[in-house]
Parts: sequence; C-alpha cells; structure tokens
Amino acid sequence: MELFRIRKDIPFMKHAIVLNAISFVTFALAVFFLTTRGLHLSVEFTGGTVMEVAYEQPADLESVRKVIENLGYADVPVQNFGTSRDVLLRLPVQAGQSSGQQSETVLAALKAQNPAVELRRTEFVGPQVGQELVSSGLMALGLVIVGIMIYLAFRFEWKYAVSAIVANLHDVIIILGFFAFFQWEFSLAVLAAVLAVLGYSVNESVVIFDRIRETFRKQRKMAPQQVIDHAITSTISRTIITHGSTQIMVLSMLLFGGPTLFYFALALTIGICFGIYSSVFVGAAMAMWLGIKREDLVKSSSKNEGDPDDPNAGAVV
Repeated sequence: MELFRIRKDIPFMKHAIVLNAISFVTFALAVFFLTTRGLHLSVEFTGGTVMEVAYEQPADLESVRKVIENLGYADVPVQNFGTSRDVLLRLPVQAGQSSGQQSETVLAALKAQNPAVELRRTEFVGPQVGQELVSSGLMALGLVIVGIMIYLAFRFEWKYAVSAIVANLHDVIIILGFFAFFQWEFSLAVLAAVLAVLGYSVNESVVIFDRIRETFRKQRKMAPQQVIDHAITSTISRTIITHGSTQIMVLSMLLFGGPTLFYFALALTIGICFGIYSSVFVGAAMAMWLGIKREDLVKSSSKNEGDPDDPNAGAVV
C-alpha cells in the first residue's frame, strides 16, 4: 500500500556529508551531557521505599501526588497497581530517615487527606538491588546489540551490520542524552522503551537494506549512491505509513497516559523520530562510506555472467 509514489529519485546521499556532520555533533552533545550530568535514575536503580496503599473508592492520583510533593518529594512515581483503588508509590532515599520513618510520614499525610486509606505493604529496595538492575539492564542492551549485528551480518553483509548498529546506537545515545540534559527520570519503563527503539530502528534499516539489495539485482548499471537513493525514495511511502501510525499510538500515551506512561512514551517519541533519520542518513550513508557494492549482496553465477544487459544476470533468486 502506498499513499503516493515519487517518480524521480531524491538525491539523499548528495547531502550525506552535511547530515552526517549534524548527526556527529548531536551524538557528541549527547555523550557530553551523559558524561557531565549523568542520568536521573529512579528508585528501581538507586534504592528507596516502595509503598502500596488502598482506598475505598477509586484513587485520585493527582491529589495523592500533591500530598507527596508537599512532603518534599519531587517527581515521585504515583500509579495505580492492580485496581483503580490501589496506589503504588516509590520514594527515594532521604538522608536521616529510615524506610520505616518514610512510610510512616507518608501514610500519616495520606490519612490526613483521606482517613480511609490503608497501608497494604511497604518494601525497601536497597542500593545493591538497584546496582543489579543497572548491570542487568546494560547486559540486556549489550545482548540486543550483539544479536542485531549477528542477524544483519548473516542476512546481508558485515558492512550493513556495522552501519545498522552505528545507526541504532546513534538513536540510543541521543535518547539518553535528552534524559541527561533535561534530567528526566530514567526508570525501568524508559529502559524498556530504549530496547524497543533498538528493535524498531533495526526494522527500518532492514527494510531499506532489503530494497538496496533488490535494486542491485534489478539495476546493474546504477552506481551504489544511485542505488541507495532509489531504495530510500521507493520506501518513503511505507515509512510515512508505518512511523505515522506508530507515532499516533505513542502520542496518545504521551498526552493521555498520565505521569506513569509519560517518560516511556517520550523516550519512544524521540526514538521514532531519530530512528527515521538515522536509518536513512546514518545507516545508509555509513554503508556507502564503507564501500558497499553489488557483489556484496548479489553473488555472481557463471551461468548468467555472459549477458551484462540481463537485469537478472548474476542474481541469486
């Protein structure tokens, strides 16, 4: 299905140097902010107190959040847990207060607002558990990257694997750079969004690389730069449909999902926007710089090599 068809190929690779320079500057700034400011890690990573309270009626999360903010806690996750009457709170560690003192203070403030509130459970998440989550998250990220590289190396060729992983890391680092610059809370939900962006971005790269391989098979006289331009142009309609539909769903979570889903949806939004850009101007351009050619994707066959004008000559179907 196509919304429109562009008859003339757009010379994307003609502007690859300028656009790659912009990408490099953006990437460098993201690394700089990550190094100097770091991530504002949530309770899951840093340790703290997890409380579950219950109300007789569906809880007003906004009023609960105001009570918590009045106690001096900023950006504390307040969300429903199980039912609309159950609320889960994650309180960061405060100097001079134990986990028990924190939970008693918060429960007293909540009871002052609504005497019917009940404490279901309270747990302390130690720094050691948070460190394990950081290690597990980094390991998951590393395994995803290695798996993507192996998959692309087998499906295409090592140059495409390198190009795709550079483009994907470009997206991930820029997402983390935004969270470091604005000091948005980085939680397990955001980590899940980052991993989702990796898979989403590599799918876009695979679509473009597939079209590059198809074009190499059909157009023997095209230069690699022309082949890449044709492949990207011919997939524009598909890209707009796919990314537009996905972004509409993510935007609904961003606008109407409340504080619980806000940063998750925000990370996905940044990843989708930069994922389109990186697949075209980072991944495809990187493949061009690495010197891709027809022989990398289409193996020659002695049976067909004699006819240079046959568009299917040398193609493995």
